[in-house]
Amino acid sequence: MLKINDQITIADWELTEQFMRASGPGGQNVNKVSSAVELRFEAERSPSLPDPVKARLRRLAGRRWSKEGALIIQCDETRSQARNREIARDRLAALILAATQKPKRRVPTRPTLGSKKRRLKAKKVRGEVKAMRGRVDGEE
Repeated sequence: MLKINDQITIADWELTEQFMRASGPGGQNVNKVSSAVELRFEAERSPSLPDPVKARLRRLAGRRWSKEGALIIQCDETRSQARNREIARDRLAALILAATQKPKRRVPTRPTLGSKKRRLKAKKVRGEVKAMRGRVDGEE
């Protein structure tokens, strides 16, 4: 059972964990111990998540979202399988928690009269500078 907040709790049957050998340094240990974890959460089919949260989660997940609608999180940070498992679960919880936040609606604003005038003045000054760059006719 993975508790995200007061409303959302993910049951253990929705999560699948697969352990594999980690890449990178670790000496002989890395060749014989399956310490890396791949946590798979079937987000698209999950009854725990409301549809808007699923949509936001899909956008936040990016490459970690599979074609089947599963969220896949991999972790091989530590040499401990249990710690990697914990880290992967924490990452999943953080991602889902971020997806529960509704993004603020942008309220479009109009430029002020002063800012319009400053912009036009700057353009005029820049144009004058460029106009002065022409070829100089000598009076010789």
